[in-house]
Amino acid sequence: MGHENVGRGRMWPIVVRHPEDPVEAVMEADALDAKLQTAAILVRGPLFGVAAQDAGQAPRWRVVVAVDAGCPQQARDSLNSLLWCRAKDEAQDREERCALLAAVARLESERVDELTVLTTRYRIVRAEEYAGTGPDGIEQPRPTDPEPTVPDWSRSARDPIDDGLLLDPEAPVTPTQAAERLMLRGLAYSGVRFPEDVRADSRKALETHPDVMLLPTAFRVVERNDPGWESSSGLHASAHAARRSLDFALTWLQPRLKGLIPWEADNMTTDARTVAAEGTGPAAGELAEYVRAADRLRAERVNQVEARGTVHRICRARRLLRWGPDGPEGARPSDADSHPPERMHPRIDEDGNIRHEQENDVP
Repeated sequence: MGHENVGRGRMWPIVVRHPEDPVEAVMEADALDAKLQTAAILVRGPLFGVAAQDAGQAPRWRVVVAVDAGCPQQARDSLNSLLWCRAKDEAQDREERCALLAAVARLESERVDELTVLTTRYRIVRAEEYAGTGPDGIEQPRPTDPEPTVPDWSRSARDPIDDGLLLDPEAPVTPTQAAERLMLRGLAYSGVRFPEDVRADSRKALETHPDVMLLPTAFRVVERNDPGWESSSGLHASAHAARRSLDFALTWLQPRLKGLIPWEADNMTTDARTVAAEGTGPAAGELAEYVRAADRLRAERVNQVEARGTVHRICRARRLLRWGPDGPEGARPSDADSHPPERMHPRIDEDGNIRHEQENDVP
């Protein structure tokens, strides 16, 4: 079935393939074991990013802004910056630059969820974040989740999610991936804690975007918060990147939040390790507890540690993107924004010159 034959309310066929090699076969077996131990699915809420579709590439879209923003406007702001930087650094002529800057101008003043620039469509896309839970609580990284041979613990390390991700509804999937897609097709908000407009949009999406696509697994740091778990980090592309984030939180951020290290201390060099090593001051013992937890992350690659009464866990964060005849679902009318559209960058003229206007200048 070609994409031109998939109409409203009709679903894409799911093409199932066998694992391609022994490594993938082991990952598939690991995924099956995890599903058998999953007692429930915990839905955290929506995430937003930006996908682009080039002329002649339907039904495929590519992710150009990671699907990890907490509201649609954050994704629009990222698209604003993406197009502004293209106009500044990549535009080949005045026509291309003017087209890019016209899109930037709209994003500065309108809540735009889709626009076409030259031959490329850009769309704010919406994904649902969820996680499995079983006898031991929220799911931790699996043994077959990729780990670096030599872990990089430097604070400057970057491991972006969704980098180069292509969304292709026709791509074959493994048996467990197909089962998960089928299981989640009917996922919708139904609890009374959700406002009626949120529930109505969720029910409508089952018809307008009846399929789901699974995005790559990401990882979060969560803290035990009776009666469940609470997120304490953003999304990370690997379990190791989440551990690195937790290492920073335990040794640098938490000691400052708890008043154990003053905020005015040397910005990056003073942390729990350096202060505890000195062995002086009233906070040395409390900081040593943070250090012991962080050192376990480094030495043992554990996915859960406890420090000063708080349990920190690395969890597997899953994301599904609803899909319809025209591609991925966009933002819903009931999705709330944290702030309005606004101007984010200096003006650029059609020749690529940046104009640093004074605050009292008329735009």
